[in-house]
Amino acid sequence: MSIFDRFRLNGKRLLITGGSRGLGREMALAIADAGADVVLVGREATSLKGTADDIRALGRQAWAIEGDVSQPDQCEAICNQVLQHHGPIDILINNVGGRRIDVQIEDQTLEQWQQIIDLNLTSTFLCMKYIGKSMIERGQGGRIINIASISGMVANRGIGGRSYETAKAAVMHLTRSAAADWAPHKITVNAICPGGFMTAPNIRWANDAPEMIKGFRQQIPSGDFGQPEDLGPLAVYLASDASRYVTGAAMVIDGGYTLW
Repeated sequence: MSIFDRFRLNGKRLLITGGSRGLGREMALAIADAGADVVLVGREATSLKGTADDIRALGRQAWAIEGDVSQPDQCEAICNQVLQHHGPIDILINNVGGRRIDVQIEDQTLEQWQQIIDLNLTSTFLCMKYIGKSMIERGQGGRIINIASISGMVANRGIGGRSYETAKAAVMHLTRSAAADWAPHKITVNAICPGGFMTAPNIRWANDAPEMIKGFRQQIPSGDFGQPEDLGPLAVYLASDASRYVTGAAMVIDGGYTLW
């Protein structure tokens, strides 16, 4: 068997939240290219359709579900819909997340706090609860990949909304805890911690605060931001048999930013 065969995902099925744009889209396309069929969840019908069409062009099946997993009731309903109509799920990527606000701790409202916690942490918990449980009951193992952030390790300079850093740190520890609990079921649970990537929100941030972005770039040893497609190979690795013995890890992909 070739070493490359261990990265193949033929016959597998992926569920990815926030899978139609940015980092999610690139991970979905990479995993489809490796052989898996894909269930996409997102809020925008147009981008969902576009990404689903691109997956089908690779010769894989794709299903698009429009919904907002940051709303706990919608998240639960989506998970149940997926399991009923598109299961079984072999790979789960909890990709939905974001900062969305630039508000200092002393001015942040409880409602704002809860919105960001639900977006980044509660959605991850609920998808793990339902999809992870189905993996346990099925008894054939599985792969769960949670998209955390280097912001779960450091406080970002010059921007508020610390609920984001808090949620991403919690995602990392939820990853470790679930990895310990589910290892006997042959379910691996790992986190990817991206640094600066030029996704649409960061492009908008760059337009609004060019000096801040310039300073951020200067602090990256590699000299520039990552591109969304850089995440695809790492997602394929963690989704495949090649990472069979890796669980509870938080894999940093940040061009060296957190080294300093």
